[in-house]
Amino acid sequence: MAEPGRQEQDLIFALDIGTRSIVGIVGKIEGGRLRVAAIETAEHGKRVMMDGQIDNIDEVAALARVVTGRLEKQLSVKLERVCVAAAGRALRTQRGSFSMSLTGEEPLRPGTIGQLEAGAVADAEQQLQADGGERRFFLVGYTVSQYRLDNYPMRTLLHHKGEEAAVDVVATFLPGEVVESLYTAMRAAGLQVASMTLEPIAAMNAAIPGDIRLLNLAMVDIGAGTSDIAVCREGSIVGYTMVTLAGDEITEAIMRAYLVDFQTAEEMKRGLEDADEIAYVNILGIPEKTTAAEVLSAIAEPTEHLAADIARQVGELNGGAPSALFLAGGGSKLCGLRERVAQCLGMDLQRVAVAGNNFAKSAFSEQLDLANPEYATPLGIAVSAGMGLLNDSYVVRLNGQPAKLFRSGVLTLRDILMMNGYSYNDMIGRTGKALSVTLDGRRMQFRGDPAAPAVLRVNGEDAAISDLVHAGDSIDFVPARNGADAARTLGELLGADFRGKVLVNNHEAPPETVLRPGDVILTLDTPPAASAPAARPQPAADPPPTVKAEAAPPPPAAPPPPLGRPVNILLNGRPLRLPGKADGSGYYMMDLLEYSGIDFQNLDRCVRLEINGAECGFQEAVHEHDSVDIYCV
Repeated sequence: MAEPGRQEQDLIFALDIGTRSIVGIVGKIEGGRLRVAAIETAEHGKRVMMDGQIDNIDEVAALARVVTGRLEKQLSVKLERVCVAAAGRALRTQRGSFSMSLTGEEPLRPGTIGQLEAGAVADAEQQLQADGGERRFFLVGYTVSQYRLDNYPMRTLLHHKGEEAAVDVVATFLPGEVVESLYTAMRAAGLQVASMTLEPIAAMNAAIPGDIRLLNLAMVDIGAGTSDIAVCREGSIVGYTMVTLAGDEITEAIMRAYLVDFQTAEEMKRGLEDADEIAYVNILGIPEKTTAAEVLSAIAEPTEHLAADIARQVGELNGGAPSALFLAGGGSKLCGLRERVAQCLGMDLQRVAVAGNNFAKSAFSEQLDLANPEYATPLGIAVSAGMGLLNDSYVVRLNGQPAKLFRSGVLTLRDILMMNGYSYNDMIGRTGKALSVTLDGRRMQFRGDPAAPAVLRVNGEDAAISDLVHAGDSIDFVPARNGADAARTLGELLGADFRGKVLVNNHEAPPETVLRPGDVILTLDTPPAASAPAARPQPAADPPPTVKAEAAPPPPAAPPPPLGRPVNILLNGRPLRLPGKADGSGYYMMDLLEYSGIDFQNLDRCVRLEINGAECGFQEAVHEHDSVDIYCV
C-alpha cells in the first residue's frame, strides 16, 4: 500500500468541533470558490462538549483523529495543518476608553492612533479582569465606537492636530481556557492549528459572501449547545453574539415528554419531517408510537422560547430587524422555527431563509451535496482559510509556536501579542513606585527602579509594536519587567554612623524599620559626632581656644577625566543641549527621561519613546541632531 502524500500548502483542512459531532472538510480554492474534495462526520458517543465548550479533551481529540483518519484514507494524504473555530458561547464584550495628550503641532499618524486604540483595548481587558480575577483573556477583535479630538466627536483622527485625542472601543474577548482547550485537543490529535476564527463569523463567510454584505443581513447558526449570531452591513461584519438556547433544549423536551434517552430523542426530532408516525422505545424497553403532530405539540414551548431569544438578540445587536436573515446549523431544520423567528422579528417570511442553497456562491463539489445547513460552520472555516481571510500560508510564529490568530485584515505586532494573551503592560512595563517620606521637616523622595524594556524582534530584527505582520513572520517577544518599588529601611536612610534616637510617626523605631510611603521621621538627641546627613543642626557652643598652626598644603588635585562631546537634539519639538558626560560615554533614551517633564514616580499611563519618528526602547542611543519624543499614551 502506497504511503500517503504530505498535505500540500494550498490544501485546506477544516474541523468543526461541535457539541453533538465533529465535521471535517478538505478542499482547495478554484476560481474564487472552495472546491470540496471530501467531507466526513462523526458523532460523539457521549456528552464530551458542554454548549460548544470542550469538556473532555481526550475524547474530543480521539474523535477528531477518527474524522481525520477517514479523510486521509479517502484522499491518500497525510493531514497535518487544521483550521478551526471557537464557539461563541464564552464571548465577552467590554467597552474601553483611552486618551492621550498631544503637542497640538504634529498631525496624528497611524502609529499614534494604534497606540490610542491599544490603550482602550487594554482598559477593556482590565475591566474584565477586575470582574473575573486573574482570568486570562484572548483578544478576538474590537471596533471603534467613537473618536474624539479636544472633546469633539470625529469619524477619523488621521492627519488631524489637537491637544488631546480619545477613543472608545468595544472589544471582544474569549477566556483563555476556551482557546487553550481547543489547541490542546488538536495537538493531542496530532494536528497543528493553522488558523482560528469564531464560529458565527465562519458560518457567515459560508452563507453570506462578501459581495452582498453591503446589505443589512443577519445569520443565525443553531447548533446543539448554542445559537451563534453575526450581523453585517456596509460591506463588513459589524457584530456577533450568541443565544444560550439551541437544539439540545428541544431534544431534552422530547426526553421528558416521551421518557426516552437522549439519542432516541435526537432520532425522533430528526424524523419529524420524514414521517407522520414515529416509532420509538422508551427507557423501560417498551415499544411506543406517536405522531409528528404530537411531538411538535410537545416541543412547541421550547421552540417558542428559542425563536423569541433569537429574535431578541438579533434585534439588540442590529438595532432592529435586518433586511434578511439566514438560519443555519442542524437546529435550523426544526419544523416551525423559521416561521416563529419571522413572526417575532416582524419580518416577511420570505426574508427568513434556511441556509444551504446559497453555499454555491462560496463552495462547490462535483460529487457531494453541499446544500445542507449543517455545513455552514465547517464550510465557513474552510472558506475563511482558503479565501485569504486567514489561511494556511498565513502562519505566524510567536516564540517558536504558531500564533493564535482570530480576525481577518491587516494585523500589527500589537494585535498578535494581545490575541495571544499578552497585555499592554507586558509590552511597556511600569517604573517601580516611588517612596516619599518626610525627614526632619524635609520631604525626601526615592525613585523606583525603571522597567526592563520588552524585547521584540521580527525575523531577528528589532521591531516596534505598531509594525505590520506578514505571512511567515517569526516573532520573538520577551515581556517587559516592571521595575522594583523603591524601598529603604530607617538605618539606610540615616546612615550607619547615626546614633541618635528616632521617631517614625511619633513612635520610637529601630534602624531595621522598613519605611512606608508618607512616613514622618524625626531625629532626636543626635550626638555631635553623628555624621548622618539628615541630622538636625545642634546649637552653637563656645569655640575652644585655637592654636595657630601653619596649614598643610592641599594635595594636588587629580586631573579631571576627559569630557564627552555635547549633544544637541530636539526633545518634544524643543532644542536641548546635553553637556558632555564626565566619563566620555554617549547618551541613551533613559538619560533623557528627567528632561521630558513627565512625573515618572506617579505614572498612570504608558510612555511612548520615539527617535526620528520611530518607536524605540530605553536603551536606544541618542545622536547629534536627533528628534526625540517622550510622551504619555
